[in-house]
Amino acid sequence: MDYRNAIDYVNSFIDFEKIPQYSYASSFNLERMHAFLKGLGDPHQALKVIHVAGSKGKGSTCAMMASILKEAGYSAGLYTSPHLVDTRERIRVLGEGCRVKGEGVIGEEEFIGLIEKIKPVAEKFRDHEELGKLSFFEILTACAFLYFKEKKVDFSVLETGLGGRLDATNVTEPVVCGITSISMEHRDKLGNSLELIAGEKAGIIKGEGVVFTVKQNKEVIDVIREVCREKNARLHEVSKDLPYDNMELGLLGRHQIENAGLAIAMARSVDNGIDEKVIRNGLKNVDWPGRLQVIQKEPYVVLDGAQNVASINAVLSSIKEIFEYKRLICIFGISSDKDIKGVCGALDSACDIMILTRSMSERAKDPAELKKHFSRVDALVTDSVEEAVSKGIKSANKDDLVLVTGSLYLVGGALITWVDA
Repeated sequence: MDYRNAIDYVNSFIDFEKIPQYSYASSFNLERMHAFLKGLGDPHQALKVIHVAGSKGKGSTCAMMASILKEAGYSAGLYTSPHLVDTRERIRVLGEGCRVKGEGVIGEEEFIGLIEKIKPVAEKFRDHEELGKLSFFEILTACAFLYFKEKKVDFSVLETGLGGRLDATNVTEPVVCGITSISMEHRDKLGNSLELIAGEKAGIIKGEGVVFTVKQNKEVIDVIREVCREKNARLHEVSKDLPYDNMELGLLGRHQIENAGLAIAMARSVDNGIDEKVIRNGLKNVDWPGRLQVIQKEPYVVLDGAQNVASINAVLSSIKEIFEYKRLICIFGISSDKDIKGVCGALDSACDIMILTRSMSERAKDPAELKKHFSRVDALVTDSVEEAVSKGIKSANKDDLVLVTGSLYLVGGALITWVDA
């Protein structure tokens, strides 16, 4: 098996990240995940897990948490989703002594070895009569567990995929949980209210566990508090202010301050001896592509994956605060199951030029349909990310800013375009 064969094998399983509509409750099955992992020797049971859920900022929080642990001298596994360019980006090990190439990303040969180990067990669950079909995400989650166990990492930092309660990562017993900001998202799957969505996210909370959360809407925090009471878990609500002055963050945007505060609180909970210098270095050196990532100047080109109203407003506010520019040119594409009207409305009022496109994902919304949601700004429809990027750059003067936003698959496609250019 070579690397292409390994990726093709993983992609041969059902991938809910690419399917717009499906039954959430019947498709996600923790009983199946437990049975699958049992066949692999229950690798997750050997891990010290830090588990993070939320609507926005959970990936950034995980990246900052792992970076702090690395600076403290720990070996930290980091499992996130989705990827931007290469599937392997989802599985990383940060820390001194780690023999992994490319910012901690699992190597191709190591990935192949994991797939070869998993394949005999996975085939038993490909289309299980009682437990249903094993998924792309479950395969990769098992890969992460096996890899982190093999590498004997000190901590495994896990970002939930969708929701929390039924997510494949939720088979673990974490040493600490983090819940980032919760807002309306995936309403067709998680529920059509903040309370229902919060209930799904709070599903990662385990009995007598330790839970940290940021400032939340009343409907959300009430649910989290109730779940903690039911589980006899200790809840800590983190201040929106950082504990240290003049903190330098490697991730741009005022909204990252909240995520950094959550990462600091969780890091201190697993090791109260982590000092200020370690935390400062960890937050300064964090590597998390595709989140207010500047890849070009004159004109500025900024990449950020934002697909709900809260996230897009945070991005728009951040670029206005951080950069000086005359016109905002936006390259945009979004998944069909998102709050398209709300996100488009925010962009319509903020941008000078809109260039609509779609990623290669099956969930991507037709850009011609997106155009109907723009009334103030004229929106140009393109057939590919490459075409959209080309038109965006050609439209921009040196003192403009080009923002590529929406789906992370779109952002990844744009990143590939720049790398290959």
